[in-house]
Amino acid sequence: MGNKVFKATVRSVLIGYLIVLLLVPIGSIYLKGFSLGWDPFWKEVTGPLAWKSILLTIKLSIISTVVEAIVGTIIAYVLVRYTFRGKSLLNSMVDLPFSLPTSVAGLMFLTLLGPASPLGSWLEHFGIKLLYNQFAIVLGLVFVTFPFVIRTVQPLLEQLDPAEEQASFTLGAGRFYTFWKIVFPAIFPGIIAGSMLAFSRSLAEFGAISLISGNLPGKTMVASVYIYGETQNYNPEGAAAISIVLLTLSVLILWIINVLTRGKGRLA
Repeated sequence: MGNKVFKATVRSVLIGYLIVLLLVPIGSIYLKGFSLGWDPFWKEVTGPLAWKSILLTIKLSIISTVVEAIVGTIIAYVLVRYTFRGKSLLNSMVDLPFSLPTSVAGLMFLTLLGPASPLGSWLEHFGIKLLYNQFAIVLGLVFVTFPFVIRTVQPLLEQLDPAEEQASFTLGAGRFYTFWKIVFPAIFPGIIAGSMLAFSRSLAEFGAISLISGNLPGKTMVASVYIYGETQNYNPEGAAAISIVLLTLSVLILWIINVLTRGKGRLA
């Protein structure tokens, strides 16, 4: 009897959490975005600056996700398969972007690469500008999403028996062929899941980007900065409309991850 009461209490708490902290805020965004009807919503979303900010956000998020998938997979493989001095420190530093406020990350890049910094001024002497452009946005997005692919690939690599790779080497296969035929199929679900999480996170990034992108409308203004600008311009309906686009994309991505995870579990 006591166990049933405990389970019912836990279930009620979880349902209450979902309703109060997830469903109600998400529902309020959709209600606000469509509060004036479909036509005003569509007008806000397809406005020149709004649409450009959405397309720019998606484009740069895809670029940063591809970079993250490649670099994150390499780093995960090195951390699992190799032993070297400083490995534990590097492994702990992977999670730094999770604990570091993104605005601090933006200030860090601004201090390091800004025109007033020694490195930034030296690079500008050669005509290289790393901030206030789309490259800066990709740089910021790669930093804030850095752990996702690494942390989803690492457990899969740890489950993969190194003897399978050694057997491939013994049979005369090279490193690339062994990785492609033995390692990659085993870690592919982790790469996809981590990449989707990184892409979803990139869509909503604001803190770091707002400091290093320059926020030029139609050029370097991402959707999250555009949303902030609409709230400052007393246009909550416009801000909610763009938020609905990003929120819907994020929900779809999480749904796809869930489907892939369930599929992997059934196959196992």
